[in-house]
Amino acid sequence: MFIMDVGNTIRKLRTAKGLSQQFVADTLNVDKRTYAAWEMGTQDIKSSYIPQLAEFFGVEIADLFKSETSINIKQSFKDSTINTAILILTDREAISRVLDAINSER
Repeated sequence: MFIMDVGNTIRKLRTAKGLSQQFVADTLNVDKRTYAAWEMGTQDIKSSYIPQLAEFFGVEIADLFKSETSINIKQSFKDSTINTAILILTDREAISRVLDAINSER
């Protein structure tokens, strides 16, 4: 379920950021139907788009292929002015580490 995992991951990242499929597709210069098929797992993502997707969503390339929803956001994706980051977390230990990191920056 490699394709489906990537599709689910990019869908979760996109919706967490409140973005439309059209916006992501336009940014990556692909047709909206192509991007939608990636999210649904019905079309392979060309390897040249994998680094672009990771950069766009602020995650490591390997994170796109994880089936779990705990994804580490790259430091560069954080807005240091207001200390925010978009995270999708499922376990308490990860949440605790993130909160500790945020609190230590203050």
